[in-house]
Amino acid sequence: MKFTPSKLNTFIFFKLPSAFWSGVRVKSITEVKCEATVKYRWFNQNPFNSMYFAVQAMAAEFTTGALVMLQVKKSGKSISMLVANNKSTFTKKATGRITFTCNQGDLIKEVIQEAIDSMEGQTIWLTSVGVNENGEQVSEMQFEWSIRVRK
Repeated sequence: MKFTPSKLNTFIFFKLPSAFWSGVRVKSITEVKCEATVKYRWFNQNPFNSMYFAVQAMAAEFTTGALVMLQVKKSGKSISMLVANNKSTFTKKATGRITFTCNQGDLIKEVIQEAIDSMEGQTIWLTSVGVNENGEQVSEMQFEWSIRVRK
């Protein structure tokens, strides 16, 4: 699969339909950075007139996971990946369009190479920050990815 926003959004539709119907969309991806947005609306609201935390987590997790998938593909190896842990901090009500960004592609590349060289599983904590349309941070989410070369 080519890593373009269009292809990743199609992937979301078929493999993560709850994220798709909640409004998660990839806006851009490079080797280093991935951005996804989600807009607050009736379908993804909580009782407090803001975006449900799990919807934010889906968008944030996808920005980290897409970068891992991209670097796995570039490695040419068969590598498994799985979220082992996550942490979240919410600092402001999420309303309007929220943009989540992870810019740790270089670190991911290093960890994947370490897994290939050592043939041992590796873990990496990746961060995705969500900001509203005014540029104010609404949440920060961290995901611990477990990466292992298949034998």
